[in-house]
Amino acid sequence: MDFDSIRTSTLAFVEANQGWTPLIVGVLAFCESLAFLSLLVPATFLLLGIGALMGSVGIPFWPVMLAGALGAALGDWASYEFGHYYKEGAKQMWPMRRYPAIVARAEEFCRKWGAGGILIGRFIGPARAVVPLIAGVFGVKRLPFQIANVTSALAWAFLMLAPGAGLLGYLKG
Repeated sequence: MDFDSIRTSTLAFVEANQGWTPLIVGVLAFCESLAFLSLLVPATFLLLGIGALMGSVGIPFWPVMLAGALGAALGDWASYEFGHYYKEGAKQMWPMRRYPAIVARAEEFCRKWGAGGILIGRFIGPARAVVPLIAGVFGVKRLPFQIANVTSALAWAFLMLAPGAGLLGYLKG
């Protein structure tokens, strides 16, 4: 199945089953934020498409946005805990071992920014799912990590969904 087919069928399903939109967005955000799964799921483009669809068919914004934030925060939390549990061994697992340059950049990023890097990393494509894992490996304290995680998840979900939802709603009205 190619990307266009996935996009088309996902958006058609969301339009036909609008009540499932929060769950779908939450799962997509989780996949986008989980260290290994983010490489396999084209969630960013689907979330942007769902945001636009929400605006055009009138799906309520806030429940979907909060579900997206929850999914993103849970994905980062799982990545963090994985890194915290496996420590340096996490970097030797697939796909981390295949991308040593990205891992090295994420390590440097965590060294420089600490938990604040979670806030920044959420908005940097490939780093989005790697930074929380590396933060766990480095032993960034849980409370600062979770504060940055939840704060950035809320902002990220809003920014992923609001442009399409708001812009189309504004143009329609």
